Amino acid sequence: MKTLRDAKIGDTVTVTRVRGDGAVKRRIMDMGITKGVDVYIRKVAPLGDPVEVKVRGYELSIRKADAEMIELA
Repeated sequence: MKTLRDAKIGDTVTVTRVRGDGAVKRRIMDMGITKGVDVYIRKVAPLGDPVEVKVRGYELSIRKADAEMIELA
């Protein structure tokens, strides 16, 4: 299972599942990261946290801990 944290800069990936429960999962889904959406990996901070992505036409920064909960195709 590949997660958003494993994706490389310049990749466009498709979300297959958002793991987690409660408020964390709801927050990720409220940001527009839902099953079937395409996510473009723009850049990664020098120390690896956060990851900057483009989803649904806007740019978003995601912590590594949250990126691990997003499974990809």
